[in-house]
Amino acid sequence: MTETSRPHIADVIDPGDALGEVLFGLIMALTFTVGSRLVFTGEGLNVRELTAATIGCNVAWGIIDAVLFVLGTVFYKSRRARLFRQIKAARSEREAISALRKEFPLEGEPLVSAAADEEALYQAMLGLTRRASPAKLRLKRDDLLAAFIIFLLVSATSLPAVIPFFVIDSAELALRASNFLLIALLFTTGCAWARFSDANPLNAGITMTCLGLVLVGIAIALGG
Repeated sequence: MTETSRPHIADVIDPGDALGEVLFGLIMALTFTVGSRLVFTGEGLNVRELTAATIGCNVAWGIIDAVLFVLGTVFYKSRRARLFRQIKAARSEREAISALRKEFPLEGEPLVSAAADEEALYQAMLGLTRRASPAKLRLKRDDLLAAFIIFLLVSATSLPAVIPFFVIDSAELALRASNFLLIALLFTTGCAWARFSDANPLNAGITMTCLGLVLVGIAIALGG
């Protein structure tokens, strides 16, 4: 198999969704490690309980996010099937195109197009829809693979949080190293985000780090 024919993660799951799951997992892990500082000061840090809670929470949310992704995919496919039936049953071309405009709006997109071009696009979509036949609603292999990737992404982000506790004897030093690794990964996630968007990597990394820390602070303040 050649390099170009190998499936890439971006072919299965949207990069923005994947990075969003990584961000979510890092925030979950940081909530535990940063929040444990309060317990560490008052009662002493129980490393075993902290590592078990961090891994368990991220694995649990990985499963939840994967299931929600599958449900969202089913909803999306059902919505598309409903649109297909709606267009087939439209009493006029204007009504059919109106349904297409509502489902696939061009307003707000980062492009400027002429009205004639938009009309031609919707006319082409209408012609394609009218000639097509309804496909059977079912989950594909890539849908299940994407759900599994989501589970792995959220679960794996707990590893940088707990690894320092297995290699550093001092619990306090390990906790500092854990927090540093997670914050560094927030910055790295922001830089990766910039690769798929029109953003400066440094600014994106700093923004993602600050945003992540603010969300962690909110979660801790609210008892999360």
